[in-house]
Amino acid sequence: MRKILSATIAAFVSVNATAQMMEVPEAVRVPPGHTMSMKAVGVGELTYECRAKANDAVAFEWAFVGPVARLMDASGGKELGKYYAGPTWEAADGSKVTGKQVAIAPAAPGSIPLQLVKAEPTTGNGAMSGITYIQRVNTKGGVAPGEPCAAASAGVKKQVPYQADYVFYKM
Repeated sequence: MRKILSATIAAFVSVNATAQMMEVPEAVRVPPGHTMSMKAVGVGELTYECRAKANDAVAFEWAFVGPVARLMDASGGKELGKYYAGPTWEAADGSKVTGKQVAIAPAAPGSIPLQLVKAEPTTGNGAMSGITYIQRVNTKGGVAPGEPCAAASAGVKKQVPYQADYVFYKM
């Protein structure tokens, strides 16, 4: 079953990694020597909470809480895994990767920024094994709510729909 899943995931990998790298801003490009392993479309929600600002207890803002998304193949017909707080990407085969953000770059207005994440050690054997970097590109939506956030709404959480392509790299 794992071999079939890995083959299915591999079927959605772009054959032209160099062209893909050139389409993203310098800040979120993967360092040389890493090659694209797979690509998934994340479809889900980002949660924000109305909170007092860190440096100004009388001012409030929408603070990012975390993501919940399904990782789909390019056609959107097959679920490849899930993405959740950590950040953590988990393949359907049970393998996982977490990471730390190293860079962001502006996206289209109304969309969350593009992002480069350096992977931490992966767990499990499967699609996420050996992943070194993850890019978030082609983002749509996901920005903090536009409605006011004030003391009266402190603690209120809002989910905002978003979509993004996640591109996974290995050495």
